[in-house]
Amino acid sequence: MKALIARAWAFAHTKLFWLLSLAFVGGILFWGGFNTAMEWTNREAFCISCHEMEKNVFQEYRNTIHYQNRTGVRATCPDCHVPKEWGPKMIRKIQASNEVLHKILGSIDTPEKFNAKRAELAQHEWDRMKRTDSHECRNCHNFNYMDYAEQNRRASTRHQVAFTAGQTCIDCHKGIAHTLPPIAQPIGAEKVGQVELPSTAPASGASH
Repeated sequence: MKALIARAWAFAHTKLFWLLSLAFVGGILFWGGFNTAMEWTNREAFCISCHEMEKNVFQEYRNTIHYQNRTGVRATCPDCHVPKEWGPKMIRKIQASNEVLHKILGSIDTPEKFNAKRAELAQHEWDRMKRTDSHECRNCHNFNYMDYAEQNRRASTRHQVAFTAGQTCIDCHKGIAHTLPPIAQPIGAEKVGQVELPSTAPASGASH
C-alpha cells in the first residue's frame, strides 16, 4: 500500500499529471460554458430579441391560451420549437443557423415580407413536427394520459380517433399559437389570396 501511495505521489509531481489535470478542468469549464450558452439561447427573451419575431409571431402568441390561461401553465417559444433532449436539441440548433442567415439577409424584416412567406415558414414547421410525432407538444400533452370523460364530446371523439389512426398533434392543431396562413382548405369560406400547399400538407386544422 505504501508503495502504491509513493508511486501516486510521485506521479502527482510529473508534467503529465498536471497536463491531464489541466485538460480535465478545461473540459469541465468548456462543457459548462457550452451548455450555459445553449440554455441562454433557449429562452423566450432570446427568441424575441429580433424584431422579426417580437413584432410578428410573438404578438399573435400573446393572445393564445399557451401564453396566458386560468392555470398559469405557460408554453414558451423553446417549449414548442426546441427539443429538450440534448441530441435533438443540438440538431435543431444547427438547423437554426439558417434562420440566422435569413436574419442577416433581411428576408422577413418587415410585416409585409413576413406575411408573404408565412405559409412557407409554417409548412416547414408543420413538416418538422410531423416528422418528430409532435414531440414538443407531448412534453405537456399525451394521448396516454388524457381523461376523455373530462373532455367535451367532440374533443373526446376526435382524440380517440386520432390515437387509433396513429395521427399526431400537428395533423389537427395548427392555429393554436400563431395566425393560420390563408391556405386552401376543404372547409370554411374561401380565403382571399389563399395559398395552395403541397399535397403532403394536412387537409384541415388550425399555425406553426
